[in-house]
Amino acid sequence: MALLSKLNHSVIEFYEKLSSWEHDIVRGKGVTLPQMHILEVLGIHKPKRMKELAQLMGITTGTLTVLVDRLETKGFVCRKPHDSDRRSIVVELTESGEAMFAEHDRLHLRLIDELTSEMSDSEREVLLSCLEKMNKSF
Repeated sequence: MALLSKLNHSVIEFYEKLSSWEHDIVRGKGVTLPQMHILEVLGIHKPKRMKELAQLMGITTGTLTVLVDRLETKGFVCRKPHDSDRRSIVVELTESGEAMFAEHDRLHLRLIDELTSEMSDSEREVLLSCLEKMNKSF
């Protein structure tokens, strides 16, 4: 149980530090952290239907609609009708959205490189494996 408690505290500490880093990075970019997360999901997973995007983000379609409205107003995303399902709307990044995602992704890569700089490639592989298993549990 002591190990589980230490692991719990370490995960919480890491989450808080990463969250603080994210807020610092997004500040001054003209988007909120939830909006940036939409850009990240679309940058990684490419255009998605609203329902699929909401599921990937773990939010309701109502919450997503408000966030997408604001991102569309700022010119970072656009909505398009789905090719084969007239009831569905697809959200995709604009050029500005792609640029914002690419910049943010570069910052993430730099952070991960710094955080794992003292790890060997095999330790990075173990970390990746653990994170993938944890992500599948959600």
